[in-house]
Amino acid sequence: MSQKSKSVAILGGGVIGASWASLFTATGYPVRVFDPAEGAEAQIRAYAERAQPALVALGLPSADTPASMTFHASAAEAVEGTFFVQESVPERIEIKHALFAEIEPVLDADAVVASSASGLMVSEMQKGWRNPGRLVLGHPFNPPHLIPLVELLANERTDDDVLERAEAFYAECGKVTIRLHREVPGHAANRLQAALWREAISLVVEGVASVEDVDKAIWAGPGLRWAAMGPHMLFHLGAGDLGLGEFCSRYEPSFNRWWESMKDVELNADTIAALRAGIEAEQGARAMTDLMAERDALIVGMQTANAKHRNRSG
Repeated sequence: MSQKSKSVAILGGGVIGASWASLFTATGYPVRVFDPAEGAEAQIRAYAERAQPALVALGLPSADTPASMTFHASAAEAVEGTFFVQESVPERIEIKHALFAEIEPVLDADAVVASSASGLMVSEMQKGWRNPGRLVLGHPFNPPHLIPLVELLANERTDDDVLERAEAFYAECGKVTIRLHREVPGHAANRLQAALWREAISLVVEGVASVEDVDKAIWAGPGLRWAAMGPHMLFHLGAGDLGLGEFCSRYEPSFNRWWESMKDVELNADTIAALRAGIEAEQGARAMTDLMAERDALIVGMQTANAKHRNRSG
């Protein structure tokens, strides 16, 4: 689907939109950006400059000499002549509906519009279109220029070839896509991390472990395995040659006991206070910028190793 003579549009240039813009220019696409916030252009260009070394390390084809990035006064102007639109405006349905109503009349006939929405559903967003056939979910994980996952979702109102075209474009940009077969709140990956975080919070508020030690239990333990393979495949390997069926038979009583002992939690004032105190102790004197740089360096290192291994084994 490489169409690098054509442009990609970014609608909304916050943390997610700026990250998308950095990725798309590093892949070689001219990017047309719309964000009405004061100072948005300077902030997005600064983000892209900070992101460039990581994108070079990841081997993006134009990361050394990124394609152009231009800024436009309206969403309609930004999408003119583009073949792919990544929408990342605030998650308020009235804002998205107004945006879609503005751009629909000026979109190229074959343009694809992908929404980064994490909390809204495709069926809700389609109500802002006269013909929603070109809209799909293209939900990333933050930051999109480093984390490869994109969750894709279409439905019966989506045109036949749109999902495949979006999937091909993301693949060219180095993304790993999954297809959701029906919509649920939070899609798939957010629900998985929400379930883990619920138990992580429970361990803190029940006094089992500190915030720092719960975090350490993940990054020094199962998080390393999850960066290599998903839970089903890892447990499939957990019983040797006998596979997942044997694993389930062996550990059925244990898992059922663990699940039964897990408690529901909610984010309230007391819970938030406990988490804030714990994270402040874990952060210590380290600046947020230093923590972000450390996160990004670790992700780049893991992604580089992952890509080399999968290319050899594939």
